[in-house]
Amino acid sequence: MHAMQYEITLPADYDMNIIRRRVAERGHLLDDFPDLAVKAYLMRERGHADSPVNQYAPFYLWRAAQGMNRFLWGSGFHGLSRDFGRPRVRSWLGLAVEDGPAQAAAVTAATRRLEPLAPDADPAQEIERARRALPVDLAGVHTTALAIDTARWELLTFTLWSEHTLWSEHTLRSEHTLRSEPPVPEHGERYQVLHLSRPELAELPRGRHW
Repeated sequence: MHAMQYEITLPADYDMNIIRRRVAERGHLLDDFPDLAVKAYLMRERGHADSPVNQYAPFYLWRAAQGMNRFLWGSGFHGLSRDFGRPRVRSWLGLAVEDGPAQAAAVTAATRRLEPLAPDADPAQEIERARRALPVDLAGVHTTALAIDTARWELLTFTLWSEHTLWSEHTLRSEHTLRSEPPVPEHGERYQVLHLSRPELAELPRGRHW
């Protein structure tokens, strides 16, 4: 498994309905893309869910590098680069993926947490600690994944959340219902999910990937 993301940060006065329309018109094009487990069409909107920026930031989980390469050198990414400029693409080695209890629910939100490893930390121990900390038992979790950037020695936890989630005190200090606004993990970000392509999510092995 490989994780991949690029972030397109837009002007503060940018009309984010342009992004919504773009995804509504084109999001289905990857619904059957080979080797793609998940593409989450993510958006952050300035002033919403504590976001300081307007941003379009699709996130991918790939079953195989061949599919990732096919996408990056194909017409889809070329069109995005033509419209917004070629973004810097980050990638991570996949470590684990797990299903949450909200598999049957619609996905409307996502969270991303990046955690640098201390220079003296044992990566194997830190990976196992992070794997055990994945939020697999929290209500509203659809899918959660763990990956690592070995150039930066940084762990990534990415989680897809369902709509109508009731967050417990384990997650928030007071219980209340949130629509499309999951809690922000420490040093993390939260996103709206405009569309979810998941052609081969069911084929992605669950549990550890090492």
